[in-house]
Amino acid sequence: MADAILLLSFGGPNGPDEVMPFLENVTRGRGIPRERLEEVAEHYLHFGGRSPINDQNKEILQKLTTLLQQQGPDLPVYWGNRNWHPFLADTFQQMKTDGIRRAFVFVTSAFSSYSGCRQYLENLAQAQKDAGFEELEVLKLRVYFNHPGFLDPVIDHVKAALKDLPLARVIFTAHSIPLSMAQGSRYEVQMQEASRIVAEACQLTQYDVVWQSRSGPPQVPWLEPDILDHLRTLREQEVGDVIIVPIGFISDHMEVLYDLDTEAHNLCQELGMKMIRVATSSSDQRFIAMIRELVLERLSGEQQRVVGTIGPNPDFCPADCCPAPVRPARPSR
Repeated sequence: MADAILLLSFGGPNGPDEVMPFLENVTRGRGIPRERLEEVAEHYLHFGGRSPINDQNKEILQKLTTLLQQQGPDLPVYWGNRNWHPFLADTFQQMKTDGIRRAFVFVTSAFSSYSGCRQYLENLAQAQKDAGFEELEVLKLRVYFNHPGFLDPVIDHVKAALKDLPLARVIFTAHSIPLSMAQGSRYEVQMQEASRIVAEACQLTQYDVVWQSRSGPPQVPWLEPDILDHLRTLREQEVGDVIIVPIGFISDHMEVLYDLDTEAHNLCQELGMKMIRVATSSSDQRFIAMIRELVLERLSGEQQRVVGTIGPNPDFCPADCCPAPVRPARPSR
């Protein structure tokens, strides 16, 4: 049996001409107004129309391939996306041609939610069908929000930032999701736990967990408070320095570069607040080693490493976990 590792990610445009087609693909069937897509498109065009997630995934793939060649198991690493090239079905076609029969799937989302976990399972099943490769055995690796390979780099980044701003309020942030999605998953609990682990390691007596990058119609409730609203509240409380920790993201992609490095940074300047945004984990060699560990857990039964109090997430998702959010009904015409 030929095994492989599949890096499964969200995808992003590679240039200005791809921005709108990409966003239309992401939001297909959700009734998002054209003006909202154009607004988000400006975020990408602000950075030349190229999402940084592609180069970040290429870096993960290259570093993981090198590590596997050095330390084993010497498995090929493939890359497929949910929303843009290389599309998952195309990757499966290549794996089929190469004779792969079992794939260990690493998803670039550390937390459990519909969009970060179950939807990827649905994507895998649909892509297998589209590629005519349903005989492929697909083993999704477990959620890793409390793995030291993910959190140890974050801890080091926060400690370094605290040396520069020792009196700063540390703010952990993650992508907001609809409450209907949050209530059906462990997303919020896992986010609180990961933030607590980092805060405890950094000996913080006070910290905040907030949310960012909300989208969708305003009448649909999402997790709050929003990072920008929270910064305004902190300024009213005479907090002068902030350290923002994008713990909900593994890499510095668009929601980090625009929503934090641009919007939050500009607001902090307006409010007269000093701000440091710490780096994410995926370029750290400990993160790459974590992916190898997760594969070895499934391949040879090696011990599951975690920190904190929750314990390791199960390898196999229950049938009722992380259901799709309840979407608002479209108005009748």
